[in-house]
Amino acid sequence: MLKELLVSFITSISPASADIPDQTLDAWQTDQAYCLAENVYHEARNQPAAGQMAVISVTVNRKNDLRFPNTICEVVKQGPSRPSWKGTGEMIPVRHRCQFSWYCDGKSDKVYDVETFNSILLLTDAIVDGSIKILDITEGATHYHADYVNPSWAKTKTKTIEIEDHIFYRWETAK
Repeated sequence: MLKELLVSFITSISPASADIPDQTLDAWQTDQAYCLAENVYHEARNQPAAGQMAVISVTVNRKNDLRFPNTICEVVKQGPSRPSWKGTGEMIPVRHRCQFSWYCDGKSDKVYDVETFNSILLLTDAIVDGSIKILDITEGATHYHADYVNPSWAKTKTKTIEIEDHIFYRWETAK
């Protein structure tokens, strides 16, 4: 189903080797694919193929935009963090302050639908390693929200497309 939309990749996901400290390229790509799969699963597992591909595009568009972190995992986990109350030295995300709400909403991030997750992971692995190319149907979107909310940032972005119950926006660069 998702592979129907796979046409041409929007940009290279593979980093320069200097960007991969202490990891092999294969391990780095596996980590990036897993982060991307988690994001798609938690943000769009109930969406049709177009909605899932749009979340992939937004994540990658952010990775390629200098205003955001430069790896998929850093993009997915972007947001402020604080020390855990457990006193272990672990840093945890500040609730409701992340770029992708599932990551810091205080709910479990456990994967319950393993079959759907594995299907998404196969796709994201192929995207990250470059063996599958995708078309960016969001027209460069870096933001989105559900149609039942009206975030303040929406008026400062360029609306690009509506897919199911989500509205996508591009953050224009200064001219």
